[in-house]
Amino acid sequence: MTFTQSNDQNLSQFVASIQKLNVDDQLALFYFIYKKMGDSVTPAAPGASTASADIAEGLFNQIKEKSHEEQLQFQRDLINKADNEYTRMYGSMSDTTKLLFWYRLAQGMDSNVISPMPPNYELSSESKGILNQLEGMDFEQQITLFRDYVSPMGAEPKQGAEV
Repeated sequence: MTFTQSNDQNLSQFVASIQKLNVDDQLALFYFIYKKMGDSVTPAAPGASTASADIAEGLFNQIKEKSHEEQLQFQRDLINKADNEYTRMYGSMSDTTKLLFWYRLAQGMDSNVISPMPPNYELSSESKGILNQLEGMDFEQQITLFRDYVSPMGAEPKQGAEV
């Protein structure tokens, strides 16, 4: 698959290929993306603001207080679009803030504040192929892809609820 900035359909297909992975493979892939590209795909993402960082940090601080099992379940719930208090908080965030939040989760995994990757974890061959293709994209394509991937996660905030 060849990607060009003007071809949103290819990026949509790429996002769909990630979403077809099982939930734990998606989580692992996103973590490995952070590990390989975290220095370039950071909170310096286009459109990031101080308010976005504060909002992302607020939810991160709530999640880090949970047990590692609960943290992992929360991440699975985001991908599965489960409806609960925390996935609704996430759902109310802007796409940029969602991206910042995932970045903070990956940082937390590195410091064992968030449930870490199992030692010696190996990506599936399908996930490795996706990661290799992603590495060949330019920065803007990567950011667009990441935003398109994290945007639909979580649950919609309840009507009339303050977030």
